[in-house]
Amino acid sequence: MFISSAWAQTAGGAGGASEMFGAIMPLVLIFAVFYFLLIRPQQKKAKEHREAVAAVRRGDKVITGGGIVGTIARVDEGSDEVLVEIAEGVKVRIKRGTLMDIVSRTEPAKPAANDTAKTK
Repeated sequence: MFISSAWAQTAGGAGGASEMFGAIMPLVLIFAVFYFLLIRPQQKKAKEHREAVAAVRRGDKVITGGGIVGTIARVDEGSDEVLVEIAEGVKVRIKRGTLMDIVSRTEPAKPAANDTAKTK
């Protein structure tokens, strides 16, 4: 009474490979869209940030990850830490990775007169 008749569906025949291609193609297109619209620009921005943080010099004004604005007082080349002056006489050591933005860059420091005499 409550059981309806079930009818078997006929097999598709020779459409197996084209059906598989048709099922995979939307996934490939979605991945391509994600790559070009999300992943690639994010990787490019991260690379630019790494290069900018690696190129900081003494005197650059920076913003840290915590929102503190300061001036680079010293850069240790062998270390991944920099000394940032956040107020007059107040200096803190921070990791380079926590620098979020370089607000303004300074000109490279010119060597002192006594430094050039030593190199000759």
